Amino acid sequence: MQTTRGGFLKSVAGLAIAGAVLKRPADGLLYAQEKANVSPRSTRIRDVEIVPYSLEQKVVFHVALPTVPTSEGLFVRLRTEDGVVGWGEASPYSPVTSETPQSDMAMASSMASLIRHRDAFSIAKAVADMDALSPFNTSIKAAFEMALWDICGKVAEQPVCRLLGKFRESFETDKTVFIDTPQAMADTAREYVREGFRAIKIKVGESPEKDVERLRVIREAVGNDIAMRIDANQGWSPSDAVRSLHAIEKYEIQDCEQPTAYWDWQGLKYVRDHSPIPIMADESVHSPHDAIEAVRLEACDMINIKLMKSGGILNATRIAHIADAAGMTCMLGCMAETSLGLTAAAHVVASQGNIVYADLDSSLFVVNNPIAGGMRIDKGVVYLSPEPGFGLDVDPLFVRKLRPV
Repeated sequence: MQTTRGGFLKSVAGLAIAGAVLKRPADGLLYAQEKANVSPRSTRIRDVEIVPYSLEQKVVFHVALPTVPTSEGLFVRLRTEDGVVGWGEASPYSPVTSETPQSDMAMASSMASLIRHRDAFSIAKAVADMDALSPFNTSIKAAFEMALWDICGKVAEQPVCRLLGKFRESFETDKTVFIDTPQAMADTAREYVREGFRAIKIKVGESPEKDVERLRVIREAVGNDIAMRIDANQGWSPSDAVRSLHAIEKYEIQDCEQPTAYWDWQGLKYVRDHSPIPIMADESVHSPHDAIEAVRLEACDMINIKLMKSGGILNATRIAHIADAAGMTCMLGCMAETSLGLTAAAHVVASQGNIVYADLDSSLFVVNNPIAGGMRIDKGVVYLSPEPGFGLDVDPLFVRKLRPV
């Protein structure tokens, strides 16, 4: 086919325009805004505020590990140059994450210097840089990363779960029964069922004999239609765990979480190999590297992921992917977060098909939850807000009273 001189010049002009478009900075958001005649929004972080908090609990979190009488943590508020605000939360628990609110506060200064002036959408690089700064301090790293996701969702005008790859609309959470006398625990479990919860998580690990009696009384109280999960929080030896699990098999226990010491991989594998009940790793698995070790050793059937252990949403999804590739299912659990941290965790659950259980109930035990919006729990079912980001805010009066730094 012959081409005229005019046609050739038009084609050259078209190629030049295409080349100019291809040479544009690789910022799809800003380019789309320009094409839509919208002023480009800066996603660079300008301000960082840390808000330490202490909240009264309705109940004492009595577990096999040391008891913490109050919910203490930090809120992180990031603000972009254009005024978009993102919120994150750190809920450290020293027996598991080797952190305290005080140590997180000290690390937060260095983390703030690392995050300030950074593009909020460069989350993977931010996580890598925070990990390089400290291989520990996972809770405060989770808070900063959480706030970046919140900003990204707001700028993209999408809930975070859609940015992660939405899998489900809603899901069930259990509610935790803490260690007490058998009858007191049974009364609490019965009350949860009346509230609409169809799954309860029962703390054990104090002693095998007492734990067996607790589970017997609780099962009689709630009937056979309620799912019962147990969490020993490292309280049993391998031999005690196997003996206890055989004794409680008749009570139809869904799974047993972290029966042995977090460092005892061989002990955990021994329990899994000899247990009639599926075994879930919790304190043994903090990072994607730990998840690979759990899979390699065949030490557990499931993994409990927590944002405070993993260092945030990105590493939590990486753990879920590793488990999924190995044919394992997961739970998404919590420490003592308000509904801010729980909402971030709920978005991970909503995005991952193999996270089939959730233990996102800690905000139910806080006397004055300072979070407006976010996830809500109705008769044991978690629903996410359709609003962009996490769809929540922290009570400004609460923040001012605590004097952010």
